Amino acid sequence: MTLAFLSSMDWSPLVLSVKVATFATLLALAAGVMLGWLFARRPFPGSPVLESLFMLPLVLPPTVIGYAILVAAGRRSPLGAWLREHFDYTIIFSWHGAVVASAVVALPLVLKSASAAFEHVDRSLEAAASTLRQSPLSVFLRVTLPLAWPGILAGTLLAFARAMGEFGASLMVAGSIPRQTQTLSMAIYDAAQAGNDDLALVLVVVTSLLSITVLVLSNRFFSLR
Repeated sequence: MTLAFLSSMDWSPLVLSVKVATFATLLALAAGVMLGWLFARRPFPGSPVLESLFMLPLVLPPTVIGYAILVAAGRRSPLGAWLREHFDYTIIFSWHGAVVASAVVALPLVLKSASAAFEHVDRSLEAAASTLRQSPLSVFLRVTLPLAWPGILAGTLLAFARAMGEFGASLMVAGSIPRQTQTLSMAIYDAAQAGNDDLALVLVVVTSLLSITVLVLSNRFFSLR
């Protein structure tokens, strides 16, 4: 393996993987913080069951998640048909579909971390802020969220790593179209299937280094909780 080989490689799967993982993580972060706060601070009858439903992507096969997305937003679904009729748009076989699939599988990591972080926030500090004529929103933004942020950020980094490595659900929803929907994990699979071991090895090393970096950062933020 030479520098010429590395320079001639198509790095679009890496660029696409970072883009997909970034957007997916932002979606998972927004939903995870909201749901984590809800389950930690405003439990209601049936909330454990609902939380378990959101945690299902951790244990279900990715292909099941991909199939569920196809049923919910595919071209034959009511939502998919409406989007196609009114906007001539579909998430199927597009990088947007990979974002949706990656966000769904990454959401449990943010949700669980956010829920645990909110539970460990000292309520007396929030009560003290409330006595200073702070609105509930101000208390959340200025006290609760900053105290819970290290745990939330640690979960967010894990979610990013999970989104970077997503394969099964994304393959079912977005496919593996070179330069369009082919992420690192799909490029590795395609290279191995084609017998291009040098390319597969390089992509594996790149993916592993990225994952190790994210895990090291995540462990650092977990230690700050």
